Amino acid sequence: MTQDAPKDPASIADWHAHVYYDADTKPRAALLREWVEARFTARMGRWHDVPVGPHVQAMYQIAFKPDLFPTLAPFLMLNRMGLTILLHPESGRPRDDHTKHAVWMGAVLAVKEDVLPEVG
Repeated sequence: MTQDAPKDPASIADWHAHVYYDADTKPRAALLREWVEARFTARMGRWHDVPVGPHVQAMYQIAFKPDLFPTLAPFLMLNRMGLTILLHPESGRPRDDHTKHAVWMGAVLAVKEDVLPEVG
């Protein structure tokens, strides 16, 4: 797949990190959440104990502005305690953002692409 010109990273309005957990790992997910809340100005999403949207496992979302990426992304990498995290941009192309532009920390999980709109 080729494209005519490079995509401009300035088109990224926000970043989302989806922290996945199950009954056994929820305490670690809660601790990571506490650490993030204490150190960063990010919008913490609700706990979803059942799969929602394109996600196939329980998770919560951390939404943050691009200026936090250089500190928050490495913090998540170093402190994820074995949790799986999906990190993706918000560029206005939801399907691409959750798939082609996604970065996985830990296991790569399936994403239900059919529920994600793709903007032309």
